[in-house]
Amino acid sequence: MYQLIVFDLVVLSALNLPFFNWYVGILFSLCMTLSFFAFRLYDLENVQNYNEQIIRTTVGTLFSFILILFFYPLFEKDITRYNFFYNFLVSVVLIPPLNTLLGKLLIKNQPTKTFLVVGRKEEIEPILKEIEEKTTGKYRFAEYINPTVEVLKRKLVHYDGVLLADPEFEDVLKKVNIERVEYLPNLVEKTLKRIPMKVLEKFREYYEVCFSAVNDDSPAKRILDIAVSLIALAVFSPIMLVVGIIIYLEDGRPVVFRQKRVGKDGKTFTMLKLRSMRKKQEKTPKFADQEKDRILKIGRIIRPFRIDEALQFVNVLKGEMSVVGPRPEQEEFVKIFEKQIPFYSLRHRVKPGITGWAQLMYKYSSNLEEVKKKLSYDLWYVKNRNIFLDLRIILQTLEAVLWRRGAK
Repeated sequence: MYQLIVFDLVVLSALNLPFFNWYVGILFSLCMTLSFFAFRLYDLENVQNYNEQIIRTTVGTLFSFILILFFYPLFEKDITRYNFFYNFLVSVVLIPPLNTLLGKLLIKNQPTKTFLVVGRKEEIEPILKEIEEKTTGKYRFAEYINPTVEVLKRKLVHYDGVLLADPEFEDVLKKVNIERVEYLPNLVEKTLKRIPMKVLEKFREYYEVCFSAVNDDSPAKRILDIAVSLIALAVFSPIMLVVGIIIYLEDGRPVVFRQKRVGKDGKTFTMLKLRSMRKKQEKTPKFADQEKDRILKIGRIIRPFRIDEALQFVNVLKGEMSVVGPRPEQEEFVKIFEKQIPFYSLRHRVKPGITGWAQLMYKYSSNLEEVKKKLSYDLWYVKNRNIFLDLRIILQTLEAVLWRRGAK
């Protein structure tokens, strides 16, 4: 819904520029729109819900004011309390109804595409139903066939296009010379923003080529990691000091929890965290929700807001982790998952992260099936990652923390 982002930026700028210095108006408009994006104001499921628009606009506006205060020393004479009051009033009163109305119009006016599916219904129907729900019916899958050339030619005229859901039938499509072909991996990744295991298995050769080309040595990503880590450590250091003292008073030493985790290329490293559980040696690894009885009193406060993870910015500076990437897993779990889940090792093509796409899009996993679902988001990130996606994940992690999604 990038049209809404542009719309909000234009509206805020139009309402700011006539009343304030142009640079102050642009500063407020940009910071507020960026904050709205961070708090997922433009996600499809939130655009159509007026209550979500009200809540996320209010929180996003208040957070944007914190961003603006960083620029206050530069514009001390130009930014007044009136600027903040005016923009808060404008955003909370105008943005939610306008976004809701425009969002519904955009969704309503999106063309509906009906596909003839080339593939076995029993294998892929659940995935295609998920696509229909995710796109609010803008993609429809009317008929499943395992065709011959003659059958495909006869049926094609009744549909907007053909969806190739099984590479076994690609030769048949080539013989018919169809122009309106959509490939299942492309459609799934575009709409669901994940790569289900069934699709990986069906298009194994395609994905083997894609993941073999993965390169995690981007200089831009490393610069972003260092910059974000230095800022985060500067901001969180006083908080970590206070939390460390409270941990020591409640349960003694050590304050810092160290654990071996699996990183890039399957190599292990020592991950750092502020300790949030009582000291106890576990013989077998456990999911976090199986150890709730061990959580410290201070742990119940810091875990939902991920404060215990802040020390991992040190791991990022050392080059063992990245700010964004699949979450690093315990060695014992990795051994189990690699045996039971195909393609699990592909998530180790890149450095693990403090936050990641799977953390934004899915809940905390506590069983094997949920691990598989979460892996589908991790693999989508590994295949499609870029610096702009990393920036989006960093921004929207703020929303995940405040809405306490994925925290245990």
